[in-house]
Amino acid sequence: MSFDTIAPDIKADILAEALPYIRKFHGKTIVVKYGGNAMTEEHLKQGFARDVVLLKLVGMNVVVVHGGGPQIENLLTRVGKKGEFIQGMRVTDAETMEVVEMVLGGQVNKDVVNLINQAGGKAVGLTGKDGNFIRAKKLMLPNKDNPGDLIDVGQVGDITSIDPSLIGLLDSGAFIPVIAPIGVGTEGETYNINADVVAGKIAEVLKAEKLVLLTNTPGVLDKAGNLLTGITPKEIDDMVEDGTLSGGMLPKIGSALDAARSGVKSVHIIDGRVEHALLLEILTDHGVGTMIRSH
Repeated sequence: MSFDTIAPDIKADILAEALPYIRKFHGKTIVVKYGGNAMTEEHLKQGFARDVVLLKLVGMNVVVVHGGGPQIENLLTRVGKKGEFIQGMRVTDAETMEVVEMVLGGQVNKDVVNLINQAGGKAVGLTGKDGNFIRAKKLMLPNKDNPGDLIDVGQVGDITSIDPSLIGLLDSGAFIPVIAPIGVGTEGETYNINADVVAGKIAEVLKAEKLVLLTNTPGVLDKAGNLLTGITPKEIDDMVEDGTLSGGMLPKIGSALDAARSGVKSVHIIDGRVEHALLLEILTDHGVGTMIRSH
């Protein structure tokens, strides 16, 4: 069913339902992690860009952080390298880092910027190297099988600090920052950082109203596969403990929890395969995923 076929009174109800949310979130910051199917399927890409522009036009400060896993994988395959993951983190040697920076800082970043601009927004692409705004150091992963041991995953970064002034400057000029998750070390080294982690940290530093993570799942599911629409940080800890949450969901959940505990009012893990998921989650009573409240 297209919007054109909906009766005018129903359209009016839909718009009226959005009003309290527009009022409530006007002037507030919404950080959106953009990835998964929403980033690869044409109609979802267009819908996402329009959603971002609309939220900006009704007075919200939208900051987009994007991933690019499938695109990185694609180029690595073309150059004859195989991607390897440990605990949901990409193992990144020097050659892989070159590919990651080309794909994230170049191709994907400009694609997202272009999409938003085509939809009527004013997007500007950044990596953490711009203005040195994402500082990072080498990330060492704890070894689950051997607790005292650390695993070296190459040029993968752990954020040491984020300078929010560049984002603030863009927001105030009606621009929409689009950020590639690449950080810079004290000696100018380039680091690949998990996009969920970057989005979470930026949301914390900007004291965002919301952090929204677009995923390829309906949200956080319990052991039986049912969607949990509202959940507390304590319940999530229990689910990680008993193995309900694992794999690629771990960095996502970790970032969501850190953000919720550090002052971001609510974190939403939503299904990016649903058209206009962003608008549904922020501007309607309906919602399309899991909301983690800060308390």
